[in-house]
Amino acid sequence: MDNRLSLSHNITAGHSSFVTHLDWSADSQYIVTNSGDYEILFWEAASGKHLTSADTVRNLEWATSTCVLSFSSVFGIWPDGADGTDINAVCRSHDAKLLVSADDFGKVRLFPNPCSQPRAPSHVYKGHSSHVTNAAFLHDDSHLISTGGKDMSILQWSVV
Repeated sequence: MDNRLSLSHNITAGHSSFVTHLDWSADSQYIVTNSGDYEILFWEAASGKHLTSADTVRNLEWATSTCVLSFSSVFGIWPDGADGTDINAVCRSHDAKLLVSADDFGKVRLFPNPCSQPRAPSHVYKGHSSHVTNAAFLHDDSHLISTGGKDMSILQWSVV
């Protein structure tokens, strides 16, 4: 390996707006993407082919969980009245027990995973003075990091 990149696929057809999030299946065979117009699309990773039927990916295990739009595991993170842009980021803990979301209201929310029921219960944390742009767990799930937008802050939270 010579530490260089080579473009192997260019997925250009499918979404009708900009791509916002991407996750990989645990077997690295499939990709799921979200877009600015609230689409959820599935792809074959090796070919870049858009999958038009969800049957192939319905019961897959996903290695990552950062897509804010999903048919199942993150449905409950959306509060009443939220539009499709109010949740900026979601991340699943490495042990797959928790989900964290970062939102436009300056809040970091911690949910049990999966979070498939509407208006799922959560613990709500406020530390940012404006929108939260991202949140992610450290590798050992002992802490999570959230990043602020206008406040330009990086906060470290202990998971207890």
